[in-house]
Amino acid sequence: MNTHEILEQLKIVIVGHVDHGKSTFIGRLFYDTDTLPDGKYEQLVDIAKKRGVPFEFANLMDSLQAERDQNITVDTAQIWFRTKKRQYVIIDAPGHKEFLKNMITGAASADAAFLLIAANEGVQEQSRRHGYLLSLLGIKQVVVLVNKMDLVDYSADVFNTIEAEYRAFLKQIGVEPITFIPIAAREGLNVAHKSKQTDWYTGKTVLDMLDDFSLPVAPDNLPLRLPLQDVYRFDHRRILAGRVESGTVKVGDKLVFAPGHKTSVVKTIERWNSPSTDKAVAGESIGITLTEQIFVERGDVAMHEGTSSYATTQFEAKLFWMGRLPLSIGKKYKIKLTSQEFEGEVLAIHKVIDASNLSTSTSKLEIAKNDVAEVTIKTRVPVALDTYDRIVETGRFVIVDQREVAGGGIITGAPAASIASAENKPSNLTYNKSTITYEDRIQRNSHKGAVVWLTGLSGAGKSAVANEVEKELFIRGMHISVLDGDNLRFGLCSNLGFSPEDRSENIRRTAQAAKLLAETGFICLVSLISPYRSDRARAREIMTEASIDFIEVYVSTPLAECEKRDPKKLYQKARAGELKDFTGISAPYEVPEKPDLDIPSDQLSIKECAARVIDFVLARVEIDAQTDVSI
Repeated sequence: MNTHEILEQLKIVIVGHVDHGKSTFIGRLFYDTDTLPDGKYEQLVDIAKKRGVPFEFANLMDSLQAERDQNITVDTAQIWFRTKKRQYVIIDAPGHKEFLKNMITGAASADAAFLLIAANEGVQEQSRRHGYLLSLLGIKQVVVLVNKMDLVDYSADVFNTIEAEYRAFLKQIGVEPITFIPIAAREGLNVAHKSKQTDWYTGKTVLDMLDDFSLPVAPDNLPLRLPLQDVYRFDHRRILAGRVESGTVKVGDKLVFAPGHKTSVVKTIERWNSPSTDKAVAGESIGITLTEQIFVERGDVAMHEGTSSYATTQFEAKLFWMGRLPLSIGKKYKIKLTSQEFEGEVLAIHKVIDASNLSTSTSKLEIAKNDVAEVTIKTRVPVALDTYDRIVETGRFVIVDQREVAGGGIITGAPAASIASAENKPSNLTYNKSTITYEDRIQRNSHKGAVVWLTGLSGAGKSAVANEVEKELFIRGMHISVLDGDNLRFGLCSNLGFSPEDRSENIRRTAQAAKLLAETGFICLVSLISPYRSDRARAREIMTEASIDFIEVYVSTPLAECEKRDPKKLYQKARAGELKDFTGISAPYEVPEKPDLDIPSDQLSIKECAARVIDFVLARVEIDAQTDVSI
């Protein structure tokens, strides 16, 4: 397969409640597009005739005899499929509740999904559960197929009712389906060809929708992640073997191995039964040798300098649980992340969600089978990882209980930690504490220290609001300072660019500087775009660990207004392609989910915005001069 074919490949997962027609639908799709192996259809028709049973298109997918007998798809199956536009891998995932783990195995690697709902049964518990899990796994391209329309007399009312109900459910979990298509897989209705029986439906066929799906971002364009599978010794050489999960690696590259922060240079790239080359890309299994022999082992992750991942013993996650026993706080479990295997435990359960009805609980101490939860996980040893929205391959994990895969999830955040983990900090360093206590400073200043973090798009008015707040609080005699994003890039962060990794490091440095100011009693105003939620969560974590009040202020000015203002002509340059990775144009901005304060600077003047910030901050930091602040 050449490079073009690899780029034109898309993985589609087919999910749905048991007996809603997934395998029949796929079999029909292959038949209608004449992509079955020669003689396969006739062979199965003949077998069905000899057995005295009706022919079923599902038999094209259900390869196990036990599946035919039970009429249930037990395991995932993958079939190559091609249209004129591109190549596909069709993943048929089981819908039965007991086989949910297999469904997730199939869906985890998919780029898009078809979700089937039988018209005669409507939206089922598993329909909702599957929708939630697709959301959890980050699959954004979803098309809902309302199957078995022949069993409801091709009723538009039935179709519209199912669409309204399920679309409302998906909206609650942040999924926007591309479209709903009425089909009858057994009859071939709207699979590859339109039908007069649903002349009320004016949309596309399933085959048309396939080619409308967007291609995924090529993983070789992402930062390098090469988890080591093993270390082999041949003669005097040590070959580090692994699969390139993302990015590219070349001879001469300087690599950092996390979580140990050891470095060396690639000397050679080795392949098995293939000629050696000087470069390897995502998806290749290779071996590398190094110019300097360092001790690394299975589970270490190689990456380029400046593209740091987290190296941490604690992370935030969303997970799904399918173990025989509930997942409990404090219990030790084996966790697998790429080639890393380590012991971990759930430190806190923040929210438990019943995926079938979206009911939530914030007071549970365990997670029941088939529930989804937002948790904090603590590991016994440092682990190299990324958040799922950055790099999928190093951002998802599975949990093993009683020697079985009992759950899995995605990493949503981690405490402030870079590739340089705490275990590698020089042992001769000692943190110097001032003889003037924090409480002494509060008593002298009549206010507590705090970090006020203003986030928003470029041109939203963050700096203007921060400067106005600084002026007013200074007049009041308060200890106040501003850390402005542009100013920091002239000095402290002058060596950083605007890649997601550099932005993350920019936030980390700024947060640490802000913490030092707040610890000396200052109210520190930080004015930064800080586009990623996980980075802002890291900043909050830094303050929380130091018992510093962190106030997140979202300057919620719409993109159109920011672009209209464009005081530095940055949007103009970004639109012209002169600026790469520009937030709002060629790079994302993740809106705060629950900011402490939301100020719309397109509706309020700068002074009015500042007044709201001042009122909010004073309520949090001011103390009575007579108050005893001793601890």
